[in-house]
Amino acid sequence: MSTFAYPATRHDPSPLVDLESRSERERLSPGALRAFFNIMARWQVRDEDARALLGGITNGPYYALKKRPTRTVDADTLLRISYLVGIFKALHILHDEALADEWVRLPNSNRIFGGQAPLVFMRQGGLPAMQTVRRLLDARRGGL
Repeated sequence: MSTFAYPATRHDPSPLVDLESRSERERLSPGALRAFFNIMARWQVRDEDARALLGGITNGPYYALKKRPTRTVDADTLLRISYLVGIFKALHILHDEALADEWVRLPNSNRIFGGQAPLVFMRQGGLPAMQTVRRLLDARRGGL
């Protein structure tokens, strides 16, 4: 009986990041928050919707993050931002800049969205919805 093996490669996989580690969250949070607020500005997302995308945080903590994006956030927030960064990147690979930045606000006929905008879908569905949008876009660009 033969055994299967992966072909040899000189590229090692990236090590997994431990988001439960405070030092890792401190290292990643400032860049993640800057990226998040830049994406929200490019997508013209209202603060209410941005707060929902971050997990439904209230006004006080949201505006504190916006004012000082060097704060350390929890693992859930980093994961949410990671999905949004991936969605942003995939949209800019698939579409021109204007459509890429408008896409999340446009009604979408894909059966996943049921005629609503992807932003509404992600707001209502939280992390699983963000993962679904990310997977859809990655599949469209040939990443899966």
